Amino acid sequence: MAKDEPDETGLPVSLQMAWGLRERPGKGPRPTLTLAKIVDAAVALAAGEGMDAVSMGRVAKELGVSTMSLYRYVTAKEELYILMSEAGVGTPPDPPEGEGVRGWRELLTDWAYAQRTLLMTKPWILRIPLTAPPASPNQLAWMERGLAAMAGTALEEGEKLSAIILIGGLVRNEATMAADMMDAILKGGVAPDQVIGRYVKTLNLLTAPDTHPALTRLLSSGAFAGSGEPDFQFRFGLDRILDGLAGLIAEREAPPSA
Repeated sequence: MAKDEPDETGLPVSLQMAWGLRERPGKGPRPTLTLAKIVDAAVALAAGEGMDAVSMGRVAKELGVSTMSLYRYVTAKEELYILMSEAGVGTPPDPPEGEGVRGWRELLTDWAYAQRTLLMTKPWILRIPLTAPPASPNQLAWMERGLAAMAGTALEEGEKLSAIILIGGLVRNEATMAADMMDAILKGGVAPDQVIGRYVKTLNLLTAPDTHPALTRLLSSGAFAGSGEPDFQFRFGLDRILDGLAGLIAEREAPPSA
């Protein structure tokens, strides 16, 4: 089998190495360049300059090696992206201690907020294209934690998967909007409240009760000024998803009617 071909796991060599299923490629003296150094250099570039700065050539330059030498460890930039994401997400934090027995709802809430915090602090991860289902150690650890939160419920396994996909989508969307807003602020030098203020002013100029009655009511309510709770939008969306799951679980667990 060629060194850049996947084995029966379906994983490329670099991910086999991440799982400890395969040693470094090639023979001879152990080289100074390692897969970990390549990934660390790429992550440092993404964190400092954004994902647009990450290329095989740029990573090689940062490491002081030829671009071709990187291909002994990763076969393409897309593969490097997967390894960067793996390094960035890390392992999920342990559930809070000292709070007694926690139900599925509390565990899923912790799981969602942990992901949100991670993506808010490392927004470059959001710029990595999603090209394949999760298959790296840390990614599957996060998936395991989310599924395990619902282990004691009456949900079917496919429903548990759908639940974490739905919650993960909410987390990613929220974090992406926050990252986009921050990028706009940094480029334009305008504070978030000023951005919202200008948007509201524009909407007031473009709408009227006879043409946009619903928007007019929204603007009149002052909702764009915020609820006073920084996480209101995220909490609202997460709670509605969890409410739906709670209803389905209760329906499944209810005793059959006579």
